[in-house]
Amino acid sequence: MARTRNERLDALLREAGWSRAQAANAFNRVAQEHDPLRQSVIGRSHISMWVGGTKPSGDAPIILCQALSRRLRRKITPDELGFTAPAPADLAHGWDTDPLTELAELGGTDLDLGRRHILTNAVYSATALALPDAHWWQTVAALPADTRTRHRVGDADVATVRTLTTAFSRVDQQHGGGHGRKAVVQYLNTEVADLLRGPFATAAVQRAMFTAAGELAYLAGWMAFDNGEHALAQRYFALALKLAARADDPPLSAHILRAMAHQALDLGAPRQALAYSAASVNGPRYINATPRERALIQVVHARALATNGQRQAAATTLVRAETDLTNASDGTPEPDRTFFFGEASLAHETARTLTVLGDAPAAISQFQRSIHKRGTTFRRTHAVTLGYLGATHLAQGNLEAARTAWATALDTLETGIHSARARQTITDMRTLISPYRRRTTALTDLDNRGAAYLAHTR
Repeated sequence: MARTRNERLDALLREAGWSRAQAANAFNRVAQEHDPLRQSVIGRSHISMWVGGTKPSGDAPIILCQALSRRLRRKITPDELGFTAPAPADLAHGWDTDPLTELAELGGTDLDLGRRHILTNAVYSATALALPDAHWWQTVAALPADTRTRHRVGDADVATVRTLTTAFSRVDQQHGGGHGRKAVVQYLNTEVADLLRGPFATAAVQRAMFTAAGELAYLAGWMAFDNGEHALAQRYFALALKLAARADDPPLSAHILRAMAHQALDLGAPRQALAYSAASVNGPRYINATPRERALIQVVHARALATNGQRQAAATTLVRAETDLTNASDGTPEPDRTFFFGEASLAHETARTLTVLGDAPAAISQFQRSIHKRGTTFRRTHAVTLGYLGATHLAQGNLEAARTAWATALDTLETGIHSARARQTITDMRTLISPYRRRTTALTDLDNRGAAYLAHTR
């Protein structure tokens, strides 16, 4: 006999180890990634509707399924719960869509306050963005330029776009993705979009301009990812990948695929993460990359391997990433997009992989190395690293070390960082210390301070 919706939901909640209230909280966390203004009551009302047999409205079925998928680390579909939810929007509008058309549509919607809800209410989908085959990459690289504008685009134009992209990147590293992303999108959608239409002084300039635009689109995606706008980030990553393919720039494609893998890992989609990271280290994407960029894509690939249970391959890849970074030198020209990646970043990502592999002492050592090497140069990542360090210390039973790490993370965050990823470390902190917070005044004070920070930055 077919199970009712109520029975199906109850079975999945038991598998997830969730009460209905906990499921509602998870629903809210996913929903707020796409619309930070949603009120906490939404999750509870939709769960109640679901259990009561009434179909939740809008994208609620997809959001609850995504929350369950993350928890259970497998794909949960609305059909499993007795509903047919609308399929997620085609995030890339098909890989055959011209990147200039995609840029005009995506940027225009993103900048239009009246239509932006279309993007912010969308839900990240680990399955909606399967990568194209090798023929696609070759075909896109050979497409001709559009020559509708009068300005003749040259090397100076490319240099200007790159200079501004680097400046925006440094703002992101210091202050988080919530600072300046609209300015990035505005610049990409207006001046850079005009430059992409040519005419170009040479074919090499055309390729360079598409590379520069791809880096800027990637940055728009990364900032959206850091700000918790995951479906929007996915759209910009897809656009960036199209621009990189049009530029015939395999290392840039690798850089973008690495970010897509990072996002998929953070959102609990390990198989898709491995597909993206494996593509990032495949063939000319790795071979043609500089040593620093090789190390970056390898260390994320290592975490994807570890998350998918490939322990030995992950360990081997970590060693390869360390070797690649050792081969980087001050005399080796590197793309500006790798400016943030050094020993501190390698140690951070290595620690995250070691955490997955269950080696907490080694992970703590690498997190501490990352903090020591970076200092406060990149404040957003510094705060995130401290958050992970605190969680790892607590898992080892070291409450005081965890408290110290989290307190230092809050010190950093309170200097004006707008980052959903960094903010999440404080949400996680409060959850993790909940069983202990009444033991000492110091933990109670830390919890209260975290609550005040979250309330202030909502």
